Amino acid sequence: MKPEYAIIIKNKTRLESLIERFNTKAQAQFYIESSGGDFQEYVIEHEKFYQSFLDVQTKLSKVIKNKVVEREFVPSFIFSEKNLIVVVGQDGLVANVAKYSKNIPIVAINPDQERYDGILLPFNKKNFLNGVYSVINESFSSKRMKFAEAVLNDGQRLLAVNDLFIGVSSHSSARYKLAVNGKEEMHSSSGIIVSTKTGSTGWLSSIFNMAYGILGSKELEYPELNEDDLYFAVREPFKSKATQTEICSGCIKRGNKLVIESLMPNNGFIFSDGIEQDFLQFNSGATAEIKLSDEEAVLVIN
Repeated sequence: MKPEYAIIIKNKTRLESLIERFNTKAQAQFYIESSGGDFQEYVIEHEKFYQSFLDVQTKLSKVIKNKVVEREFVPSFIFSEKNLIVVVGQDGLVANVAKYSKNIPIVAINPDQERYDGILLPFNKKNFLNGVYSVINESFSSKRMKFAEAVLNDGQRLLAVNDLFIGVSSHSSARYKLAVNGKEEMHSSSGIIVSTKTGSTGWLSSIFNMAYGILGSKELEYPELNEDDLYFAVREPFKSKATQTEICSGCIKRGNKLVIESLMPNNGFIFSDGIEQDFLQFNSGATAEIKLSDEEAVLVIN
């Protein structure tokens, strides 16, 4: 359906978050500089973002009606099939918005190419209208972004574009029973990362980087994921009389699932895409099925 209204999604800059924390810019500056930090870096980053953001908003307003929604309101915002979503920010913002996009096309813009990798940001402030026009003309090309999905035995569910984390909300060990491919184990670990193909260059890669560093070699083979695969890795598994370490990583193919039973009396949780506000409580009595979701997000690429 041809869009009639664009929803521009943005997040607070680091400077805005500092001012929110310390009440004024001057107080924020005093805190950072008294700690030996470079406050000017926050200012430059903030100004660069808003230069791009205002440029995007000005150009977009000449093409389609629009309004701005802050990232914190996205989970409760009701998108319409007549909307076009325009994200201005970092890759993580795209991942977070995608979970609520309901198949609505997303035009993602990198506002600061010197600072942001832009893996999920195909456009910049100069060329993003190409993507907008292609959606309006219903002639766009897109990347279908797959989700990992956690479903609890009480029906609650959580989606992730990049990865899910299953563990505890502190530095204590997570206790759980894990089952996959007909095998099961009792675990005590720092938690489990479940990654999509999209997220495999993120948090999951850090686990392999750690293993490479400890072994002092590159002999480990980094998993090559297909779009329909998920990959899980257990962080810092501990072997004892009561816990095992044979199932520490593996691929979850479409149609298969990873089943995790919580053995944590409290502080257990599952959160997605590094956003701890997007979480499910995961305490004793809860069981989670982790699998590839049937839902997808639509990222416009031209």
